[in-house]
Amino acid sequence: MRRSRLLLVAASCALIAACSYKPSFINEYKIDIQQGNVLTQEMVSQLKPGQTRDQVRFLLGTPLVSDIFHQQRWDYIYRFKSGKTGDVESRKLTVFFDGEGRLERVSGDIAAGESSEASAPVNKSRVVDLGSLSPELADKPLPPREPPSYYRRFMDMLGF
Repeated sequence: MRRSRLLLVAASCALIAACSYKPSFINEYKIDIQQGNVLTQEMVSQLKPGQTRDQVRFLLGTPLVSDIFHQQRWDYIYRFKSGKTGDVESRKLTVFFDGEGRLERVSGDIAAGESSEASAPVNKSRVVDLGSLSPELADKPLPPREPPSYYRRFMDMLGF
């Protein structure tokens, strides 16, 4: 009896230990982790001294840290961890306002653009041709609409 218990405990330990072993050729999938506000140099270069809080919020988004004890300061923090390599990229930008709520200065990893660098905004929109109808297809009437199915009428009756 004692021998069978000992054998059962040894088998249980072996099975539990087998679950913790992972061969080196098996790699689990790790996702990329992105946290905070994504800030680009283009976004920060649009900041100019004298802008209001609303203008800064429009350009950079809502700050990650807005301290009630330092109301004249907004902190934008960004962290990206690659799932494949494990490399971590982090950025920090602090925006300071004066007593009237106007942008005073910016400090952090991303440099603000100088007023000499600022130029007229570039129009980044483009026209995409989705195709046009030929004259014979344009004059052709649309096919009649199919009546809704029983299921669709039932769902409409329920309000879905």
